[in-house]
Amino acid sequence: MRYETIKSVVLTILVMLSILLTWNLWTYQPHYETMEGSNYVAEVTLSEKQEVQKIVQPDLILFHIKGEHYGTNNPGELDKVIKELSKWTFTDIKDVTSKVTSIKELMYGPGKAEIDFAGDVPIELYRSVLNIEAKKLPSFTFNRIVINVGNSEKENGVAYFVSTDSQKVYMGHISLANVNQFNREFVKNAAHYPRYFAYEASEKQTFFLPNDETKVTTYKYYLSPLNSEEFKDALFSDPSFVQKSILKHSEEYTNGSSKMTVNNQSNMLLYVNPTAEDNFIDTPYDLVKRSIDFVNEHGGWTDDFRYVSQNIYRSSVSFRLYSMNGYPVFNDTGLSEIEEMWGQNEINKYVRPNISLDLPLTSEMQMVTLPSGHDALKMLLSKKNFRPELLEDLVIGYQMERDSSENRLILLEPAWFYRYDKTWSEITTDDLGGMMHGLE
Repeated sequence: MRYETIKSVVLTILVMLSILLTWNLWTYQPHYETMEGSNYVAEVTLSEKQEVQKIVQPDLILFHIKGEHYGTNNPGELDKVIKELSKWTFTDIKDVTSKVTSIKELMYGPGKAEIDFAGDVPIELYRSVLNIEAKKLPSFTFNRIVINVGNSEKENGVAYFVSTDSQKVYMGHISLANVNQFNREFVKNAAHYPRYFAYEASEKQTFFLPNDETKVTTYKYYLSPLNSEEFKDALFSDPSFVQKSILKHSEEYTNGSSKMTVNNQSNMLLYVNPTAEDNFIDTPYDLVKRSIDFVNEHGGWTDDFRYVSQNIYRSSVSFRLYSMNGYPVFNDTGLSEIEEMWGQNEINKYVRPNISLDLPLTSEMQMVTLPSGHDALKMLLSKKNFRPELLEDLVIGYQMERDSSENRLILLEPAWFYRYDKTWSEITTDDLGGMMHGLE
């Protein structure tokens, strides 16, 4: 009898102990000490992250009114237009290419407003800027948004998304109230913008060029070197394994499989990851979205860079520096561009400047006058063996150069530029017979 009693007591104690341990296990919360001076890798941010609307911007808006053409590339005016469009609702977007008898008439006919982008924009990407109602949006790219501002008598307004490269047209509906508001805010004042004229280079390609001379400001900036160590921390998965080598004119960083080279003379940064699998073909949307996200991850928009092109077959995307007055900037060594090339899931090649521009030196600003589009075109057409069908673009822009007397200074000199057979070139002052001149 006594032995049974002892067993019962022991069992009761064991059960109670088991319940206590189970309760402690369920309710246990560890206490961690704050880590100080640890080796964790902090998030790298060289500059602010940017929304799609900031990176994918139009270059120009044209108003085709009663046989006349007016346009502006003023960033403030273009921003107002895009903000207005972002208030609208686009519905029932569909492919109407087969129903369009003349794309030129659709884009440049009377009563059309045309918003031009430098490169083909995936509609899925621009859905973050425009309000598009669609359960299943067709996948396409566009480089023009055309608003039919001349059909105010109809029940609904119409907008077109056009790719001049692929000659595809998609149509969407907007409310008539949107069209009327656009007329009041922008079309009615269009005659205040500079006049443009049309030049038909080929059956598919029409350029609109300034009818008169254009006054443009020259800029001078102090360059600000970017921190190579921050790029190292951003681009390598484990920076603690990266070795650095100092060469005569450059720095090299490598982890054995990837390499980053910073050339201190050209101020260009090249990151190569040869282990990334190639033969990557995906949609333009995935390619451009991934490229923007990649730069955002380390805050790499150190100046006003805009999306200008993508090549799905090379898995590459390009961004170009733009001046504060809305013109593209060109440089022979790549200082004004960001280039990305992608493998299957990783960046394969990343090329960009390792500098940024400080505020412009206002005392060094100078207004100059560029020749009209007529004069620029006349010079091109007079070139020996020039073939108009190979002309892809003709724009006012800036040549970016170092100051010959002070290496820390960057000059932005306005000029005419043309893209011919996939290559950008400058029309020099000598080409134009010294027609560019400063203002008194």
